[in-house]
Amino acid sequence: MAVALPSFFTAIMIMSRLMAFIGISKNNDMSSKLQALDIAPKLSHDPSAIESASQDFGHIVKAAPQAVLLPSSPRDIASLVNFSYSNSVPFSIAARGNSHSVNGQAMAKNGVVIDMTSMKSGNGTGIRIASDGSYVDVGGQQLWIDVLNATLGLGLTPVSWTDYLYLTVGGTLSNAGISGQTFRYGPQISNVYEIDVITGTADFVTCSPNNNSDLFYAALGGLGQFGIITRARIPLEPAPKRVKWVRMLYTDFLDFTRDQELLISKNGRNNNKALNYLEGSLLLDQGSLDNWRSSFFPPQDQPKIISLITKFRIVYCLEIVKHYDGQTKTTVDKDLQQLLKGLSYLPGFMFEKDAKYEEFLNRVHSEELKLKAKGLWDVPHPWLNLFIPKSKISDFNDGVFKSIVLKRNITTGPVLVYPMNRKKWDDRMSAVIPDEEIFYTVGLLQSSGFDDWRTFEDQNKEILQFCEKAGIKVKQYLPHYTTKVGWVNHFGSKWSTFQKRKLQFDPKLLLSPGQRIFNNNQ
Repeated sequence: MAVALPSFFTAIMIMSRLMAFIGISKNNDMSSKLQALDIAPKLSHDPSAIESASQDFGHIVKAAPQAVLLPSSPRDIASLVNFSYSNSVPFSIAARGNSHSVNGQAMAKNGVVIDMTSMKSGNGTGIRIASDGSYVDVGGQQLWIDVLNATLGLGLTPVSWTDYLYLTVGGTLSNAGISGQTFRYGPQISNVYEIDVITGTADFVTCSPNNNSDLFYAALGGLGQFGIITRARIPLEPAPKRVKWVRMLYTDFLDFTRDQELLISKNGRNNNKALNYLEGSLLLDQGSLDNWRSSFFPPQDQPKIISLITKFRIVYCLEIVKHYDGQTKTTVDKDLQQLLKGLSYLPGFMFEKDAKYEEFLNRVHSEELKLKAKGLWDVPHPWLNLFIPKSKISDFNDGVFKSIVLKRNITTGPVLVYPMNRKKWDDRMSAVIPDEEIFYTVGLLQSSGFDDWRTFEDQNKEILQFCEKAGIKVKQYLPHYTTKVGWVNHFGSKWSTFQKRKLQFDPKLLLSPGQRIFNNNQ
């Protein structure tokens, strides 16, 4: 199906192809002009900087920029964007945080990559907690682990997180930011008071639901298409001291999903009886218990767990957390028992830990260090993250988990599957989710060798093809499409608004070319 685009976008795409055709002369001309800028000393052409900006956590896509900007303030970023926007031959620009994308989303081939982390140490873009403790202002380049440490120092915390905390604030807010807290508190983009954004026209805009709201809703979940987030105001709440951390095992998928849906039905932000976190995952016969999700289990219990997995090939793991502090430590066990009452997990297969709040939130980092020590962190990551409507999750289990995944027998990384409540998301934002009130996120977080990642990519393609044939209307999280039609289908009814916002805030298509939304040739 051909997709009609406004003539303006068609003209820009033709110009982009022409510029690619005359790339050598354009690049030389761009480099000479960049050297005349006041930010020239902060533009690096060092081979190591170029090499670093040419790859990401995925280690699958590679695209070299002409230069890397090492800004010391948002003003440097605005200067770069203004120069490109004003140039007769504009160049592309990508903001790069901690480079945790997996398909080149933060790359800018023959353009300029902005190393956001170079601003980490200050210049008005650090971490500043309000005097009344109600919010924290955070630079877009700051890591969430640093936000956690700074706020915990005052007994405060944000409420919505990602599983991995060594990600930048601007990066997760440009996608959505999800984890086990999302069912109750919403994604991270639902927990923002205001943001500062540098648009594709080099305007520096402070926006919120009541001020420049079009840009606010566009940028949150906007995949970097409308501007670069340089500051976010995040609400805070009193931090708990510790958590009760429980995992339960299932062999019946229906019981597993029914219990998850029951638990997330108690989701009021101020409901002290509700859970604070819920996720689900798969333990597979071809995998190992020695990964960041399953190292939770006590060594003495691992033989019986392995026996269970060997027998059923797939075991479903439900993971929940309940916070507590000095005031609630005498009641937390009773509250937890009440929540678990009537659940259908396997008798004898419930496991519990008591942990510090920050230890739980930063749980992935310790496993990261183990993988780095083994040389297994900086390897290809052919990930696939999907949102699945509740009505189709059983079909997905039968056709993907119990068929494709088991038959191919290559999945060794974590596989996540857990539900969310649609009402916790704001549909005015750019992020796309299924239409049903409850939907599941599925994450196949694979790692591979440098010579076999295509095998995992083939599995991902087979999964998507199955969903299409089975009528499962999936939405990709951290989306990656290779055609314009793919993007139009992804955004659905939001596509028209997305296009209009692009024309308004980045009319020359400068920003985030690695997403390949408006600069796609197919």
